[in-house]
Amino acid sequence: MTVHNLYIFDRNGSCLHYGEWNRKKQAGISKEEEFKLMYGMLFSIRSFCSKMSPLDMKDGFLTFQTSKYKLHYYETATGVKIIMNTDLGVPNAKDILHQIYSTLYVEYIVKNPLCVLGEQLSSDLFSTRLDLYIRALPFFSPRAA
Repeated sequence: MTVHNLYIFDRNGSCLHYGEWNRKKQAGISKEEEFKLMYGMLFSIRSFCSKMSPLDMKDGFLTFQTSKYKLHYYETATGVKIIMNTDLGVPNAKDILHQIYSTLYVEYIVKNPLCVLGEQLSSDLFSTRLDLYIRALPFFSPRAA
């Protein structure tokens, strides 16, 4: 099992941070275009799920799975969206994404007076701590097939 990549978007759809670990295939488009496509897909899936669900969607959209990967989604009350792509063997990662937000994003970005909210994250400390956190996950494997 492994983590392929992770996106952090603000409420307006701007990609604040992108990290990549075991991504075997590139999209063949620019990163900016990839970020727009990812955010647009998430916006559409969330809208579709909320309109089509026969029950009240308290948690909303949490995961999306294909035959090759699993997308895990977490949205905060402030509209920050954290998306992590993993292989199919990884269980629901809602708690992990919440930990990334509460212990890393809030501590190293929100509480940092040098970081401007809404702009791309430029904190090396945040990036380093996020990398260490992802690599320490029980399902992270540096040599995933």
